[in-house]
Amino acid sequence: MTSDESEHRGNRNDTLLARHPSPITRHQLPIGVFDSGVGGLTVLRALRQQLPHESFIYLGDTARLPYGTKSAESVVRYSVQAASYLVACGVKYLVVACNTASSVALAPLRERFAPLPVVGVIEPGAQAACDSSRSGHIAVIATEGTIRGGAYQREIASRAAHTKVVVQACSLFVALAEEGWTEGEIVQATAQRYLGEVLASDREIDTLLLGCTHFPVLRRTLESVVGPKIKIVDSAATTAAFLAADLPARALAASGSGLGSIRMLATDSAERFARVGSLFLSEPVSADRVELIDLATRPLS
Repeated sequence: MTSDESEHRGNRNDTLLARHPSPITRHQLPIGVFDSGVGGLTVLRALRQQLPHESFIYLGDTARLPYGTKSAESVVRYSVQAASYLVACGVKYLVVACNTASSVALAPLRERFAPLPVVGVIEPGAQAACDSSRSGHIAVIATEGTIRGGAYQREIASRAAHTKVVVQACSLFVALAEEGWTEGEIVQATAQRYLGEVLASDREIDTLLLGCTHFPVLRRTLESVVGPKIKIVDSAATTAAFLAADLPARALAASGSGLGSIRMLATDSAERFARVGSLFLSEPVSADRVELIDLATRPLS
């Protein structure tokens, strides 16, 4: 990257502010959130609960989901394209609401878009799991890509070196969640198959970390399988709590008392995004609210 390119990227939001038709300050800009599909809407839901006055732009790369089965190189490329689009829209903060992207693309995104603050879901989730566990035995369920990358294992080890971490890829959970199948015999049997092996491997596990943003919609089924003695940690909620503390610390918290807005973007099928997204966001999403965009043909900013 040349010095001219670095300066251009670092000052992009300043340029957008200067061109805005009415004077605004940086803290009034929206927060950008992206995921490979609709799973990140569980993060957006948690953000809205914690930060009702903030506005958001959510981008779901539904044309190329899931990221969890893609190579690291592809995930980084897709993540940079999604982030570039959001940054060009003018955002004050970037939330990578995808565990797979957080595991492999966070560092490249932070380098490329500095000084824009960028946070993923893995670091807050790992910290919450460490805080939750009393036995020092934690189970992490995620997609194949997240497990293979080892990000949760590294982040937990960096916070609690002697913690034992058992991991399990649960890729079928993503497909079930995308279909809106959150309960019933098929979901129950799938959860029993995945989690039964995990719990049998370590009887001291007391914390289950949901390492995929799709998984919170399956929470009731997961709770029925693991039982009341195991606490479930949701990285969506912990990421929202992190932003609630970090925005004021950076003087980026929105002012005013009104409810913030949401702008929805997707790369394929507004109708499907709206249908499944309503489940993940826990509120109705109409297809006419979803803007279709094409990231594959958009030059990287």
